[in-house]
Amino acid sequence: MKTIEIIGYNRANLGKSESKRLRNESMVPCVIYGGEEQIHFYAPMILFRELVYTGEAHFVHLNIEGKEFKCILQDIQFHPVSEIILHVDFLELFEGKHIKMDIPVHFIGQSKGVTKGGTLVKKRRTLKVNALPKDMPEHIDVDITPLDFGRAIKVSEVPSENFQILDTPQASVAVVEIPRALRGKTSTEEEEEATEASEDAVEESAAE
Repeated sequence: MKTIEIIGYNRANLGKSESKRLRNESMVPCVIYGGEEQIHFYAPMILFRELVYTGEAHFVHLNIEGKEFKCILQDIQFHPVSEIILHVDFLELFEGKHIKMDIPVHFIGQSKGVTKGGTLVKKRRTLKVNALPKDMPEHIDVDITPLDFGRAIKVSEVPSENFQILDTPQASVAVVEIPRALRGKTSTEEEEEATEASEDAVEESAAE
């Protein structure tokens, strides 16, 4: 998994007014959990771009005034209107200790149902994964090629190697919705239409 480098600075003062001042200076208030003590710091907002606005999961290498930490992004808060990053929580990593992360899902292939006019509905864009840091994937590929009308790929069908997916096994990851034009038709009606189309084609060929 790719590692993002972020340089930070220890916070001398905590509190809302200090946090607001940092944000006005394009800095992000942050905290590290998981170690012997919590570490409060701040870092330039521009350094979070590659970490936050991406379709991959990443590790984070934090350098806070010379002290280095290997972490993951645990939680992030955005302003409801401006979407400016308000606060970020990091979890410190330790070799041999399992961690949990929300890993992005990448849908690959071309669904059978979609090629026939159906609509792919992505039910889960991330899956919660439990693994050792060395086994944590950047993303999870889900092949939608077999999906036909009304079919779904379940969490239990998603390949997982050296990691555990914690989502409910029977939950849907993706489904293909039937086109409106075909809704309400029974399978018998569809078979009859197909038969009639075949018979018409035979008659047209005979008349030529």
